[in-house]
Amino acid sequence: MVCSVSRTSSREERRKIVVYADGGSRHNPGPAAIGIVVLDEDSHVLEQYKEYLGVATNNVAEYTALLKALELSARYTSGEVHVFMDSEIVVKQMNGSYQIKAPHLLPFYKSVRKCEEAFKKVIYRNVPRTNPYQLQADKLVNEALDEK
Repeated sequence: MVCSVSRTSSREERRKIVVYADGGSRHNPGPAAIGIVVLDEDSHVLEQYKEYLGVATNNVAEYTALLKALELSARYTSGEVHVFMDSEIVVKQMNGSYQIKAPHLLPFYKSVRKCEEAFKKVIYRNVPRTNPYQLQADKLVNEALDEK
């Protein structure tokens, strides 16, 4: 859960990146994975990412997805990042409207805050699971789980 954001100078710097991130576990805790879709401001897919995590809770998987989403976003911008997730708890914790009551999530929250320093602005929004890009992120989660 360390912030490993670093700029890659080989890619074109964009003003804004839009990222859809999802994390999930089967049986909570259980086998867990993340899926991420990175888009430019014109909704062109720049990158898709999936990773099997091992055994984790759903909330740990969601925070892990958020950290990876910021890491991937840093490849394309130091400007604005708009993060969309279907995890109400993570989005509301990042926006400050929910407290972090589970002590094991606090280090993830702090790591995300550290990652945000690489950008001018990070915006978090909740999105329904039916959003086409969120569905793609969810599909990547399931692919990673099924491949393991």
